[in-house]
Amino acid sequence: MSTQPLNNPSTTDDIVTEQQEGFSWRIFGPGILMATAAIGGSHLISSTQAGAIYGWQLAIMIVLANVFKYPFFRFATDYVYDTGESLIAGYAKRSKVYLWVYFILSILSAVISTGAVSLIAAVILGFMLPASLELSTMVLSMLIVAVSWFFLIAGHYKLLDGVTKWIMIALTAATVAAVMIAAGKPTVMAADFIAVSPWNLATLGFIVALMGWMPAPLEFAAITSMWTSAKVKADHTTHKQGLLDFNVGYAVSAILALFFLSLGVFVQYGSGQEIELVGGAYINQLINMYTATIGEWSRLLVAFVAFMCMFGTTITCADGYGRANAECWRLLKGESEINKKQIAFWTTYAIGGGLVIITFFTGQLGAMLKFAMISAFVSAPIFGWLNYSLVKNHKKLSAGMNALSIAGLVFLAGFALLFLANLAGLFA
Repeated sequence: MSTQPLNNPSTTDDIVTEQQEGFSWRIFGPGILMATAAIGGSHLISSTQAGAIYGWQLAIMIVLANVFKYPFFRFATDYVYDTGESLIAGYAKRSKVYLWVYFILSILSAVISTGAVSLIAAVILGFMLPASLELSTMVLSMLIVAVSWFFLIAGHYKLLDGVTKWIMIALTAATVAAVMIAAGKPTVMAADFIAVSPWNLATLGFIVALMGWMPAPLEFAAITSMWTSAKVKADHTTHKQGLLDFNVGYAVSAILALFFLSLGVFVQYGSGQEIELVGGAYINQLINMYTATIGEWSRLLVAFVAFMCMFGTTITCADGYGRANAECWRLLKGESEINKKQIAFWTTYAIGGGLVIITFFTGQLGAMLKFAMISAFVSAPIFGWLNYSLVKNHKKLSAGMNALSIAGLVFLAGFALLFLANLAGLFA
């Protein structure tokens, strides 16, 4: 793979055309893909539960997680345009140990994450179907993964790149509309309601899980670099355009996290009903309570928002992990180029493995999803430091970006150590 910068203005006429045009819808892709992948478990479930249980109190943690993770996700875009290669290739150059660690974590995360989001998408789809059409969750799960697999294998990046933009537009519009409706008619507080504070060690696990996938696991920075590389090859975008795409996707994801928190506040907070913490059960509860609060007509609107979240996340997770694992395999074998057969194989692995997880471990998926979120946060300082050091070796960072990176590492490492120390204390 070439190590020359990908934003050389003399390479193709397409770049010149894009520069003359300035803004173009065609430049958007990897940033929107990352946002689509992010708006799943962390937004629909964790953010909404945070609002439902603690009101507005945890909004600050959502903001801080997005702010302090920003530079490490942005480095994925910078590194591709500056070096011509993915972050995963950068890991390999630093040490084969880093590459193996990432590969092993990615192999495990691929099946757990894809299986979990597929199952939740299937639960929502079943909720949307008419009572006369009864299909088991397993059958619906198989339908979701089959459509996702065919979508990715048949159309691959270009089709994914195009469709996710419309998914994100529909999702954003539906979410904003739902919040505006809920804000106009919030849930009446129960007479005996007592606000619960999240600022104690007992709630630390919930907060860490919330931030683990907020806006996405930090391992997704490497996946984003794979999408960025594919985008550059397909559309010859420039570094400036790549950053615009990334910043728009990241901002949309961060803002929608607060909108989903708002849904929890307006619809469930203080209602007096116990909040389910298991993913599938919670989504059904959310839709039912939303309908009871606002009206029966809102059922499909809320279900549509939830389904678009999880179906979009299923597709992008399978594609992202497929590309990342194929890149790891290429580097381990010493091959010069990644090929479509490798991507297809590892995409099939993510989807097929996810279906196996659904089949045999359905009852434990809620716990597995929480474990995945927490482990993502605990490992975040490692990936953050690696991304920071890779980019810093290639160019001088601005004083502001350097300070934000260091502050982010301190924040992520501090919370991770606090959580691990508290966990050790519980088992002591």
